[in-house]
Amino acid sequence: MPLIRPSVPADLPAIQAIYAHHVLTGLASFEEIPPDVAELARRRLDVTGRGLPHLVAEVDGTVAGFAYAGPYRSRPAYGYSVENSIYVAADMTGRGIGRALLQRLIDLCAEAGARQMVAVIGDSANTASIGLHEAMGFACTGLLPSIGFKFGRWVDSVLMQRPLGEGDKTLPES
Repeated sequence: MPLIRPSVPADLPAIQAIYAHHVLTGLASFEEIPPDVAELARRRLDVTGRGLPHLVAEVDGTVAGFAYAGPYRSRPAYGYSVENSIYVAADMTGRGIGRALLQRLIDLCAEAGARQMVAVIGDSANTASIGLHEAMGFACTGLLPSIGFKFGRWVDSVLMQRPLGEGDKTLPES
């Protein structure tokens, strides 16, 4: 079982390597040029500065994946909704790392008062991510056909959502 913990600045080179692989070879991210460590440090501070989790999964002392939650949208009405992002090292897939990261992310976001979590999954053929999210209680809420263009082809985005804590059953505390 991986150790899931908050990321620290020393993790950023490993995070950058994992993310760069996904940017350059996959459709989980619609970025086309991998951001450098400094940009990922800025993004990490943005997430943690909002009181949201930025996590890593460690296996045998090595960062094997990372995950974070950010605001779903910037307008105030979305203030109780977060969007998750999860990336696992290419040589560490299929070991439950993504599941462990997502479970901890769900727990921490619920503790922080978020009521809804959204996953925007690149590529409707990404059955691994769609299956993981379904197994973790997410429901498919939409499909944006051909919303992106990467690697010379049109790419869909799948929208999935799950309630956190009380979800919409009660009003948030003021």
